[in-house]
Amino acid sequence: MTTSWGWIGPYLIVIILAILVGPFLATLPLFTHTFVPPLGMNAAQAVRFVADSLCLLMIWLAAARARRELHDNGKGQTFFRSILSPAAFLLIVLVASRAYDAHGIPVLGPPKQPLYNWLLTGGLIGSATWLTFAWVRHADALTQALVGRPRRRPVEEEDEQEDATATEALRSSDNVSPTPARSTGTVVVRTGAGVPATLGRYHVVKELGRGAMGVVYLGKDPTIQRFVAIKTMRLDEIDNEEDLKEFRDRFFREAESTGRLSHPNIVTVYDAGEQDGLAYIAMEYLEGTLLSCYCQKSTILPAKQALQIVATVADALDYAHSQGVVHRDVKPANIMILKQRLVKVMDFGIAKMASASKTQTSMILGTPRYMSPEQATGKDVDGRSDVFSLGIVLFELLSGERPFDAENMAALVMRIAKAPHPPLLKYRRDLPTRVQSILDRALQKEIPNRYRHASDMAQDLRDVFQVMPR
Repeated sequence: MTTSWGWIGPYLIVIILAILVGPFLATLPLFTHTFVPPLGMNAAQAVRFVADSLCLLMIWLAAARARRELHDNGKGQTFFRSILSPAAFLLIVLVASRAYDAHGIPVLGPPKQPLYNWLLTGGLIGSATWLTFAWVRHADALTQALVGRPRRRPVEEEDEQEDATATEALRSSDNVSPTPARSTGTVVVRTGAGVPATLGRYHVVKELGRGAMGVVYLGKDPTIQRFVAIKTMRLDEIDNEEDLKEFRDRFFREAESTGRLSHPNIVTVYDAGEQDGLAYIAMEYLEGTLLSCYCQKSTILPAKQALQIVATVADALDYAHSQGVVHRDVKPANIMILKQRLVKVMDFGIAKMASASKTQTSMILGTPRYMSPEQATGKDVDGRSDVFSLGIVLFELLSGERPFDAENMAALVMRIAKAPHPPLLKYRRDLPTRVQSILDRALQKEIPNRYRHASDMAQDLRDVFQVMPR
């Protein structure tokens, strides 16, 4: 996300005018010879005080506005956003001290000692400590901005890392230029041998990344000059006929299930096919930020924005459920925030048709840490399984912590199936208690006790954030 800095112009103009015009007016005879009895000073001295106060006020207002304009992207903007307030406060203390020495002492006399020194020292030490704390706390965001590579969480499942890389590759915008699309630090861009020239009617531009199922390419539809992301899976490397049939059915079931979905918050699938032992699906090519970038304590979103995002995802899932499609892999890496904060749910790659004849209900599919109890134990699932997974996403988005974690798969499954989730308010005491109630209902172990429809969860979330202060 880019930030426009045009708004800073008026603040700079006011500060420059105060610095230049204030001293100039103070030298005019009209001001130097005019005494203002209520203030106990002449007009020239009053003008200097007004000019100094205006400068200090503009510095603080500009810093506050910059904090609102900068978005938490887990990188440079997050770092600068965190240090703006303490840096502005430190600058105000320094400027106020100089202004008092230059303009205050001639009017008010020397300050009372040692009170003045204590106040000045306290202001400098306090603001410097505040600045240091903010710097240290968000140093990882500065490091990411400098090295261009996001920090990985210490414990990640291998399949989750691959899925994150694949979904990160699905980036573009509606006005993509004919040049190769931009990539972010986690997308491994490869060119050269092994990249097919075409897939179906699409010209392959380059390889974007590799995910759990295969390679993702940037493609272009020559008919309408549209760029697409092409997700592929090799079929000719599967020797066993039964396995080949299973994988082929699963791959095209993804195209069938996602292709029937038409929703503004769900990635659009355009086409699917098979060519020379390579199955492929062509879908929207998106540009934005994965929600996983905001699931760390250093990059956490404002609570109201987080609730809005999860409510939007819940509505998208509810629509998919109404079409007989269960996502089965709801996690932050499969949710992207585009420009203008448009939310897109991606990768229905292991979505299951509600019809039992289409799939094996005992197959465990999904990312382990975001599975529902019934999914983790291989039982039948429906839309309420996605509600549980979305509850985990909500918990992580608000706290920067995961409600269920373990060192191995067996222990993780046991925690998901049996262990209660920690209270959210333990990490976020500033949240309304209603948020805890919504989360508790979404993370119920027993399916009947959860939200029956994801839209019910979305409505409860909206009821909360609509009454929250800005």
